[in-house]
Amino acid sequence: MTGAIAVLGSANMDLVAFVAKAPARGETVPGREFRTVPGGKGANQAIAAARAGARVSMIGAVGEDAFGMALRHALTESGVDTGGLRTVPGASGTAHITVDDEGGNSIVVIPGANGTVTALAPGDEERIAAADALLLQLELPIPGVLAGAQAARRHGVRTVLTPAPARPLPAELLEATDLLVPNEHEAAALTGRTDPYEAARELLRRVPETVVTLGEAGSLYARRGADPLLVPALRVRAVDTTGAGDTFVGALAAAAVEGRPMAEALAWASAASALSVQRPGASASMPDRDEIDSLYDEGKPHR
Repeated sequence: MTGAIAVLGSANMDLVAFVAKAPARGETVPGREFRTVPGGKGANQAIAAARAGARVSMIGAVGEDAFGMALRHALTESGVDTGGLRTVPGASGTAHITVDDEGGNSIVVIPGANGTVTALAPGDEERIAAADALLLQLELPIPGVLAGAQAARRHGVRTVLTPAPARPLPAELLEATDLLVPNEHEAAALTGRTDPYEAARELLRRVPETVVTLGEAGSLYARRGADPLLVPALRVRAVDTTGAGDTFVGALAAAAVEGRPMAEALAWASAASALSVQRPGASASMPDRDEIDSLYDEGKPHR
């Protein structure tokens, strides 16, 4: 069984420089490679979920430039319905990314067309209502994100929010969120708690469920009224961690809307993320369903 997912989020062109060591402030370093890769947290999660087997529609905006055309093409090629991706005057969003030889990255995001998504456009609420889950992030203006979450709540659609980039969240957005998926740094920023278990307990005061991603340590799932569940990550050598979190969320959502138990969905999403970090790029690194199944069956980290 496949499920339907709507994604209300950003679409950026990632401008990626690969270096041995990232430059310090005021420092110039030589790079060894440069790539342009379709990205943005919204588009990344849409592509990840589609490659993982879900039926996905993308809601957002791109500019009327060459990047906008390329972003739309990349989504369509991955099987994402782009009927809700509008084209607006001006430039598309861009992300300027430096990736070092340890697989770490630093990112500067320029919103471009994404900054115009301050409300739902005609047809957007219908796309959300037709989905089993709505994926949200924070690279769009908060009013647009909130409008999507509240539309999902009106229609009984499960809302999954990735609170990145980290920022204070309005209470009404959290009230309309079913599952919050921060990484450990975002969880600490939201709660003031550096211990992931303490942060998760604090987050459950605001949302019914949370998954705190812990990088190489795996992911921590917490739900009101239940014991927390730690799902270990698969051990792999990271080449580029850009987009790994979005791969995880997209695959997790795809597994969840199929009705898989959360422990299984988390382990399957961990396999997807493990595959993505072994390849350069964000959307370019995202695995398809057969690849995820193969590594999941091989690793079985949950058994």
